[in-house]
Amino acid sequence: MLSETISALQSYIRVTAAKYRETERIGPFLATYYLEADSPFLNYAIPDDGAVPTSGDVARLTEAFRERGLVPRLEFLTEAVPAAEAVLVEGGYTLERRVPLMICAPEQLVEQPKPAGISLFTPKTPEEFRKMIQAQNLAFGETDPDQHLDPSPDQLSGETISVMALTEAGECAGGGVATAIQDGASEIAGIGVIEGYRSRGIAAAMTEYLTREAHSRGGRSVFLTPGAGQAERVYGRVGFETAAECVHLSVPVGGAGVHLDE
Repeated sequence: MLSETISALQSYIRVTAAKYRETERIGPFLATYYLEADSPFLNYAIPDDGAVPTSGDVARLTEAFRERGLVPRLEFLTEAVPAAEAVLVEGGYTLERRVPLMICAPEQLVEQPKPAGISLFTPKTPEEFRKMIQAQNLAFGETDPDQHLDPSPDQLSGETISVMALTEAGECAGGGVATAIQDGASEIAGIGVIEGYRSRGIAAAMTEYLTREAHSRGGRSVFLTPGAGQAERVYGRVGFETAAECVHLSVPVGGAGVHLDE
């Protein structure tokens, strides 16, 4: 039986993925399209809880993404949709990665040391947000870090919680966000520190800052999906514990997939 926590988190992921995106219902899948960029990380589908998709459902999903010139791609919690992965693989999808989903309840949060020479602030003005987003772009290796710097309406309103790490000279060394709280859940995302400022505890300090604020606003299940390298260990120090697995699947460029006329 699907636990209430996993079901709530999958629902949260589905709802927030659709925000500011065009959506399309394709069988048991909700496809989300980000109209301003074709990045596969911004355009993906999420299956319904407990769905058992047919090969035809998978073929229609693949065609829908291809018609838009996008990579067919999905993200979902395996515990919420245990039967989906096998059908998708049969339909031409391959595993990109399995990512632990980590949760921090209020009583688990661990206070972090203040990084030397760094102060954490919540940006408020558009210029402060652009400074933070540019630092995140640099941290994640974007080819043009000066693109897409405008904050979202949720960031400007404060519904999405943001943090920037400033040096004593006023340079932004990194940033991150906690998404708007919905049904007691909030996701910590975009934690990035510019090279040269790493391994100083800045990422852990920003994560604690955001998590504490999300808890104070009523977030009972604050969660994140760590990236590669030491990220899981860093978040573990803050108090996050692995509770589920998030799977990312896509049809590789040049991959055939299953077509509707087969």
